[in-house]
Amino acid sequence: MKKFLPIVMLLMTGAAFAPAKADLVHKLTTSTQLSVDAAATSATRIGSTYSVSGNNMKVATDNHFGKLTAGTATAAATLDVGAYEMNTSGSAFSFTESWTQGDAVNAIGAGVDVSAGVVADMPAYGEVTTSSGGVAGTLAGTITSAGVMTITAGGAGTDATGQFVSELTIN
Repeated sequence: MKKFLPIVMLLMTGAAFAPAKADLVHKLTTSTQLSVDAAATSATRIGSTYSVSGNNMKVATDNHFGKLTAGTATAAATLDVGAYEMNTSGSAFSFTESWTQGDAVNAIGAGVDVSAGVVADMPAYGEVTTSSGGVAGTLAGTITSAGVMTITAGGAGTDATGQFVSELTIN
């Protein structure tokens, strides 16, 4: 029986020497991405405002406080100026008046070249942010059949990104 024990043990461990069954996946990916920034303008119209404050002041005879008159669909409100005088002559007084002319609606579109993305006349409102468009210039990206990547920088407002990914998955 002692003679068979090593053989039995060897047969029981036979599965440990069997080849492993595993899935192996290897992926290679090469890519380039090129972009050119577009020109952009963001504009916000501001409204007309008027305020008046003070003490020992009154509206002049047959007059009124300053007031805003309604604008139109394209014109901003305007100021109808009032007339003031001191209430008690010789006494202390204070007077403050503030007026901000609002933005009219600007005509935009004359000189627009949509194919080139150029707008010749930008809005001239109270708050405007304008960004210049990018210039492609020599911007380029190529990948050969051998996976060799070449990226060439462009002009202002451009981005070029090259990427190589090697992925190994063992299940």
